[in-house]
Amino acid sequence: MQVPFIEGMERLACICRRLSIPVLSAVLVFLIESAAFAHAVAEGDKGYIQEVSGVLLLPFTYLGAKHMVTGYDHILFLFGVIFFLYRMKHIAIYVSLFAVGHSTTMLLGVYFNFGINSYIIDAIIGGSIVYKALDNLGAFERWFGYQPDTKIATLVFGLFHGFGLASKIIDYEISPDGLLPNLIAFNVGVEIGQLLALSAILIVMGYWRRTPSFLRHAYTANVVMMTAGFVLIGLQLTGYFVS
Repeated sequence: MQVPFIEGMERLACICRRLSIPVLSAVLVFLIESAAFAHAVAEGDKGYIQEVSGVLLLPFTYLGAKHMVTGYDHILFLFGVIFFLYRMKHIAIYVSLFAVGHSTTMLLGVYFNFGINSYIIDAIIGGSIVYKALDNLGAFERWFGYQPDTKIATLVFGLFHGFGLASKIIDYEISPDGLLPNLIAFNVGVEIGQLLALSAILIVMGYWRRTPSFLRHAYTANVVMMTAGFVLIGLQLTGYFVS
């Protein structure tokens, strides 16, 4: 049990030495700057939402799409989910499970005004990125001799991502007038944003997979993704304790 772990750590050390400092620095700077604004609702959007009431389908659709496209944590998780999926049928199944999960908790959480502390839920979302990277690396099967059900894991983490969305929407202080239609519109926007982000990822992955470097650097890419997840967890927990 310990030998694969030790070999994995040695391999990780070698990879870290080979990775360029500028690339790692850019990734970490991006994460730190993003996390600094992770809980902030854009002032213009927040002011607009607080001043209006009634059914506003297009504005809420736009806000939902904007949140998903700029949601680095959701995009990182999606990147991990589809990393080794080649057939569109399989991609559709996993993305649908994720969508069902986050749509359910987002709608119920906001409608019943039930949210989780933003720092805590975002730390859990960071944990979902770590989990998916480890799953892609085959760590669970090597370490524990057991491969968790990837479909169930995608659905469960989708539920947590939905609570993350709900906590952001609650910050908008949406008027109860037209709440349900506006929430549905926001969710439609989230799905549109998810499709846009997914399309961009698939285009990049499609080109990368056709190159000899894909399998050679797949391990490295997932290690970087896992590192990003740990950084997010650390930053969110730090924010929780100092806020």
